[in-house]
Amino acid sequence: MEGRVIGPGPYRATKLWNETIKLFRGGMPLRRHWAHFRYYDFSFTGSEAVDYLHELLRHNYNFGPEVTRYQTLQLLRKFIKAHVIEDIKGRHGTEDFEDNGRLYRFPTMSPLKSFPTRPLLRDSSDLPRLIRWDDYEELPQQENTAPLKSAVMTSDLWNKRHSVAIGDVNECKLIRRKDITPKQVDHIWKSMTIAQLQRVLGLKTLDGVLNPTHVKGKHIVHNIFSVNKTGIVVLENKAEDMPYWVVSAMKCLANWPNGNETKQPVYPGFERDVLKTVADYFQRLKEPLLTFHLYEVFVNILSLLQEPEVATEALQVSSLLLPPPSRRRLQLLLRLMARVCQNPHLPPLNDTITTRTLMVQMFSHCVLGSVDEMDLDELLSTKLVTFMMEHHNTIFQVPSKLRCQVEEHLSHLRRVQIKYAGSDTDFSVSPAFCKQIRRVESEEQKVIGTQTPLQELLEGLIADKELPAKDKRKRLKQFQKSYPEIYNNRFPTEESKAAVIPEKPPKLKPNLMMFNLKKPFQPFQRSWSFRA
Repeated sequence: MEGRVIGPGPYRATKLWNETIKLFRGGMPLRRHWAHFRYYDFSFTGSEAVDYLHELLRHNYNFGPEVTRYQTLQLLRKFIKAHVIEDIKGRHGTEDFEDNGRLYRFPTMSPLKSFPTRPLLRDSSDLPRLIRWDDYEELPQQENTAPLKSAVMTSDLWNKRHSVAIGDVNECKLIRRKDITPKQVDHIWKSMTIAQLQRVLGLKTLDGVLNPTHVKGKHIVHNIFSVNKTGIVVLENKAEDMPYWVVSAMKCLANWPNGNETKQPVYPGFERDVLKTVADYFQRLKEPLLTFHLYEVFVNILSLLQEPEVATEALQVSSLLLPPPSRRRLQLLLRLMARVCQNPHLPPLNDTITTRTLMVQMFSHCVLGSVDEMDLDELLSTKLVTFMMEHHNTIFQVPSKLRCQVEEHLSHLRRVQIKYAGSDTDFSVSPAFCKQIRRVESEEQKVIGTQTPLQELLEGLIADKELPAKDKRKRLKQFQKSYPEIYNNRFPTEESKAAVIPEKPPKLKPNLMMFNLKKPFQPFQRSWSFRA
């Protein structure tokens, strides 16, 4: 039973938990077993449950073939603790489940998780709003500064640059705004990062996935700009950093056999003890590196792993939301895991499993985990950590698209605006929302949106009584050449044109002067000669 695909959306982890229970109850073979001198109908052994559930998870699209038998055993221990199953004597509530011939059964009803009753964020005020240009107050002009004169453009240069000359520009003034504060910059980064995350996940809303109140803009800014040359986050408060002995142990493993900075004696099994030291530190952290608040975000990213480019971009954006200490630890840990797996000089760190499997199993729960003990942490974290380890060089890069969008918006907010007298419209304000329309409506709006201002411009030229007749004819001719359709609609006939456009006065020709020649011009003729 492959089950249905649980795509991105709110409460995805809860949906996966419930779906797994339904598939397990609906497909697990039940039969009669003999134990304690009696028969038990509709029962199964621990080994049979592990075998069936392991195959079920490996062939399920939501989990994949990477699921191990040990992870399946851990999940069944959670099942008996949550009373999804029980032993034949009805005992449950603990993780007492073994992969052997011990008998278990399903209770009458296996409890499913209910969705949280947290109210939906329907009110737009609960979501971070992007700061716009008109959110800032206008700066008053200084008293000792002379007021700016109205900008009037009457030179012929304007006519050369534009195909339509509309005459003198109305009186205008420059509007300056207050400087953007660091707090406002943080808010802009927060708003645009969350919006980018929502677009990458392909969700209409992040309700049930991310609570914006748990995101801090200053963390995003710090993760982007406070980094060293290799891209690792640099912490301002050194007390929040990892202890020195942990960093030394990680360097020792990452650069093996040349990473023993402390020059400690190397004995057989020394590398295993160093790894255990690093693992103990990360496993004792109070919270996973991806934090409890962002658990649903990364669980949703799991559904995108079939498209590596999309998943990488989603991880780039979501990892910016981490507190800087958590992001730094995650960067160093994933880099260590990748180097250890690729180091041919490092001796085997386990006698039964490969180094790659060991690293994933040892640290996956330290990276991703839920505050709820009854969850699919082991299955989900293994799949995510494997992908992050393989792409650790790219998932911590700042998305170039997001960075360009924020920088352009900040540049727009800092830009001085020119406001013309009589115009109350601020075209710099971006729309609050977008609404999908049909193609026919789009074409109609395109025609109306471009023709109406041009029609008003033409009427303004016609009604301008202060403009000399010669200049008016010249500019109307330019308008006709640039926008013949609008011009012909206004003047369909020569009579309509003559009614509003002054005729050009006829040009007087000078009188021709007649000259009467008495004799026509004749060429020189020889009439006499000199003789001796």
